[in-house]
Amino acid sequence: MTDAEDRKPKSDEVRSAFLPPAGTGVDGDMSTTSEFAIPDGLALRGAAGAESETTSEFAVPQGLDVHAAPAVEQEGSAFTPPSTYSSKHAPTAFTPPSGIPVVSLTKDVPWQDRMRTMLRMPVAERPAPEAIQRGGDESGPAVPRVLDLTLRIGELLLAGGEGAEDVEAAMFAVCRSYGLDRCEPNVTFTLLAISYQPSLVDDPVTASRTVRRRGTDYTRLAAVYQLVDDLSDDETAVSLEEAYRRLAEIRRNRHPYPGWALTGASGLLAGAASVLVGGDLIVFVAAALGAMLGDRLAWLCAGRGLPEFYQFTVAAMPPAAIGIALTLGHVDVKASAVITGGLFALLPGRALVAGVQDGLTGFYITASARLLEVMYFFVGIVAGVLLVLYFGVQLGARLNPDQALGASDDPVMMIGASMLLSLAFAVLLQQERSTVMWVTLNGGVAWVVYGAMHYVGDISPVASTAAAAGLVGLFGQLLSRYQFASALPYTTAAIGPLLPGSATYFGLLAIAQNEIDEGLVSLSKAVALAMAIAIGVNLGSEISRMFLRIGSAEKRRAAKRTRGF
Repeated sequence: MTDAEDRKPKSDEVRSAFLPPAGTGVDGDMSTTSEFAIPDGLALRGAAGAESETTSEFAVPQGLDVHAAPAVEQEGSAFTPPSTYSSKHAPTAFTPPSGIPVVSLTKDVPWQDRMRTMLRMPVAERPAPEAIQRGGDESGPAVPRVLDLTLRIGELLLAGGEGAEDVEAAMFAVCRSYGLDRCEPNVTFTLLAISYQPSLVDDPVTASRTVRRRGTDYTRLAAVYQLVDDLSDDETAVSLEEAYRRLAEIRRNRHPYPGWALTGASGLLAGAASVLVGGDLIVFVAAALGAMLGDRLAWLCAGRGLPEFYQFTVAAMPPAAIGIALTLGHVDVKASAVITGGLFALLPGRALVAGVQDGLTGFYITASARLLEVMYFFVGIVAGVLLVLYFGVQLGARLNPDQALGASDDPVMMIGASMLLSLAFAVLLQQERSTVMWVTLNGGVAWVVYGAMHYVGDISPVASTAAAAGLVGLFGQLLSRYQFASALPYTTAAIGPLLPGSATYFGLLAIAQNEIDEGLVSLSKAVALAMAIAIGVNLGSEISRMFLRIGSAEKRRAAKRTRGF
């Protein structure tokens, strides 16, 4: 027998530890049972006659009542309210750990400042307006009609040259005046859009409008501002139909000045600008004739449907041609002053100020488009003047830039010329007659500050221009607050004497005489002066908004209550 067989136990000797001793089996039979076997005499409920079955550990025990699971909710839109949500019994809003910052909104400031402040706040933190019924309808006006009125008002403001932030503030004010507080206006260079969402669970309503035509008419701009001011006033109670009627009247109104007055204003502007750079009476007349001829040619091109680029190119040629003719005729006049005066009437100061303002307030797309428009206008002026100067130099005209460098020694005449320039500029901008006097005085103050800093204090022209433009923006904002109107009619014409006409001409003349380096330096100086004007105007306006609280309490105390806060 092998060792394996010796180690293998015999079958009759093998007993499991779980087997009972011999003779203790059921019915005397030997049986093998597990330790988990049910002992004899222990009866389990439901065990008799039941077959063993395998169940999950997550099975619900018997005797435990469980309600039936709810039916699966039908999948819907992202704006579909949940079945457990009720807008009338909404849960308490969650407050972040850092808290919600408290924004101080003064009730006596103009509506422009209030709307601008709320536009810079998140939608959830804006104060809700009071429910004011306009027109007698308890349900309020239709949302699409309110949005359409808002877009039409914004279109007139944007087409009139208003800044993007001020257009958004006006659109937001119109919506809030009719109880639409959860609205978001969006303004770009050619597109206006507005979206209104009643609540977080309602579908938003969005509308847009394209601005295709632009025209300078500050009288219409002031009328639109007056309409928005009346809509924002609680006591006027302008209904939606009345607002539509007044808006239609504003669009149908004619310009306050006829065409011949605009042509004469362009001549006066060019003549006054020529005096500022050292011209005499003959120069004044020559510059005025050149500017008026250029204005009529530009009107002729506009009537034929030519773009504004070619209009500026054609308008810049007559003043340059007259200056070249006087030089070739050996007339003892400052031909450079004639050409410089003609350029003053064409420089796009309004578009430049609006473009820089949009950039400083965060509207970079609109600012880029406006500045690109200014660049195209400037290139058109450069093309027209360079074309004439090139032919003049080829014909033997000797233009000396040093002739126009010396200003007049009579400060009274210089101040009078600057005020005349601002007056003519205001007429060209189609301003209301009531604002012409104020903007004329503002232009005189601007030149006094510039002359005192640059000619007397020997300060750089860029710093002097920036300081004078800042004072223009400050005074313009103060005057607009008293009148509850736009600040553009009080600032745009006042910066006319500060425009870099002479620096632009000297740069073009140097390029025409093949002195490229000197020409680029002079043009860079012109760009620096233009940026100083725009930044100064915007800075003066912001300072007045931050520190001065005037205009409302004295004039219309009861009518300027702010709703909701």
